[in-house]
This record gives sequence, C-alpha cells and structure tokens, in this order.
Amino acid sequence: MTFEQSSPPQSWDRTGLPAWSFFSEEMLSLEKDVLFRGHWQAVCHINDIPNAGDFVTLDFVGERALVIRGRDGEARAFHNLCRHRGSRVVAEHSGTCKSAIICPFHGWAYNLDGTLRGAAQPASLPQLDPVQMGLKPLQMDIWNGFVFVRFKPGPQPKISDLMRRFASELSQYDLADMVPDGNGFWTTEVEANWKCVRDVDNEGYHVPMAHPGLADLFGDNYYDEPFTDGASRSFSKFREGAARLWSVRNYKNIMHPPHRLDDDHKQAWLYIGMFPNLVFGIYPDSVIFYQEFPLANGKTIQRGATYRFKDEDRRMRLARYLSMRIDRITSKEDEQLIEWTWEAAFSSGYDGVMLSDLEYGVKTYHDALRKLFPVLVETEPPAGTLAARNAVLLSQTQAD
Repeated sequence: MTFEQSSPPQSWDRTGLPAWSFFSEEMLSLEKDVLFRGHWQAVCHINDIPNAGDFVTLDFVGERALVIRGRDGEARAFHNLCRHRGSRVVAEHSGTCKSAIICPFHGWAYNLDGTLRGAAQPASLPQLDPVQMGLKPLQMDIWNGFVFVRFKPGPQPKISDLMRRFASELSQYDLADMVPDGNGFWTTEVEANWKCVRDVDNEGYHVPMAHPGLADLFGDNYYDEPFTDGASRSFSKFREGAARLWSVRNYKNIMHPPHRLDDDHKQAWLYIGMFPNLVFGIYPDSVIFYQEFPLANGKTIQRGATYRFKDEDRRMRLARYLSMRIDRITSKEDEQLIEWTWEAAFSSGYDGVMLSDLEYGVKTYHDALRKLFPVLVETEPPAGTLAARNAVLLSQTQAD
C-alpha cells in the first residue's frame, strides 16, 4: 500500500512568510485565538486513562484542559477550572482522582462526570444546581484512541473526516489498542517562534545534511507530500545495505515488524501531520505524537509521548529503544535549526527565503495559514490594526 508521490507545479511562490509574522505580538495573539483555541489539539491516548478517575491535563495559550475517565467508563473533557473562584481543580499533569475531583483551593467537590457533588460549607452559599455549576465541558473527539479537545468552534471537521484518506493505511497499526510506553509526556522549550518549528518539520530537504541518523536509516527514500485539506504525509522505507551508525545498524537488525504490517510498511517510517501543530510518527515498533504551543514570540514549548504495541516482546522493546534514540538525537539537531531560523528574521540582511521543490510542503502549510490569515500576504499593518485588517481581507475572500 503506497501513495503516489506528487510533484510541485513548475511555477510557484517560493518566498515563504514575511519576517514580521515571526515577531508581531498582534499576529501571535490572533494565532492563539484562531489556530490553537479553534483547532483540535491532542491531549492523550484513551489508554493513558484506563481506569475510573484517571486523568490527563493540558495547558496552552492560557487555556487549561482536563480529560478524565468517569465511573461509567466514558472519557470526558472539561475546562480545568473550578466554578467557584477559577482555580485548577486538578494541579498535576496526570494522575487519579479516587472518588471525586476536589478543588485544592476551597474543597469544592465534583463527580467524575463533572457534575458538582458539593461545595464546602454549603450553608454559606445559595442552592447550587449540580449540572449548571458542574465543570464546563469542552468539545472532544477520539480518533484511533487519541483524545482531542477544542476550546471554541473552528473550521476543522471531526478527526475521522480530516484523516479519512489515511484510514486504510493506518488501520494495520491498531493505533486504538496501543498503550503508553511508561515514560509519560515529555516537554521541552525552544527559543523561537512556534512557526519556525513547523517550517523545519514540514520538509525533509535538510535530512541528508542535518540528520546523520535519519540519513543513515532512510538514504534517498524519504519524501514529503503537501498539506491537503488540513493534513500531510511523509514516508520513507529504510535504505538497503548495512548502516554506518551503531543505533541505526542495530535497530535494523533487531527490529522484527508485526506480521499485520504490509510489505511497504514493515521497514518504513510514516509521518502524518495535522494542521496546525501536530505530527504522528508511526513506526513498525511504536507510535509517537508531538506538538508545539507558543508561550511567547521567542519561546515555544514542545510536547509529546510514545506508545507501544500491547503485545510487545523483549526484541520489540529493544527496537523501540533504538528508534527513540534516533528520534531524540534528531529532535535535538532540529532545535538548533529552529533557533537559527528564528534568529534570521531579526537580521538586516534577511529578505525572505527561497524554497526548493523539496520544500513544497512548507509552502502548502503557509498556504493553509494564509487562508486563515490573508494579512500574511501584505506588509505589516500599523500597530493595533492587524486583527481588523485580517477580518476585512477574510470578508473580501468569502465574498469572492
């Protein structure tokens, strides 16, 4: 099962995003609202919360999400926000609420389905409706076991519709049955605008020069497909012949892929990108996801997790260790490239970029941004006018 590699058109805009878009505070504020609050964001896998009371939290762009398993076995998503004074009702990134969700500020208690169980010293308060004063629910969607939330309505359909064209290919991995690797969620900070992370991650042109491990594993087999309808795909079979690097050589020798994988995927890595900030890495030995959120214009937090096959044996566990080692080194190499990309926007010599045909994925991602932010095709608007100017351009686009 393969996808046909597409070629970019003979003539296309190779210039990328304007420099001002990487350090404009107004642009970042609009991105937080439109992109990060209004698009699906991955929180965890359903198997991160296998039992009643198990929860995972996620904070980004000023929002706080709580995903928790109820006594009825259902997973639900809420604002991590007490209805009393707005405190976090759960302070940890993950854990278990044994019988109820207890706010650490004043002790208001919520049932695992989010309804209000009771307030501390109820005689000091009016009668409280348990549903109306329960935790505020969030939009939630579950796709192949992965749990997503959204803080406000947005343009994306259900995840299953968004990822429909990959459904057949992904079905052989049994993603819904995968379990956490036991290391929890990792986070790291990068000193760059969040779009610099996407610009590096959306192309494989830099792999031969910047990533010796991946180059040793893939050879010339790696290719990217453009963003289409909010998602993208990158794929590479392993190169033939002996590997030079210890981790790559042993990974290829040790890894025996599951029998359920077809011949194209038994010795290959697959990446599925989901607009605006999520990537799944799907390997014969494991599955990862990673995402990034802006903290400020020059600071981005990256977050991710790894999942293993439920029937993993000792050999597969060792193969997974080696693939994660290759991944960790690659991520560290990318951090430096991301920061250099960020620095460029401040240079007096910077006048844009010149994208290669092998970076057409970057261009199509930029097109997805321009669709929501047509202001990106103009010079920076005067201070205080960016959101209004973008709204005008959007209305003109919709009218056409």
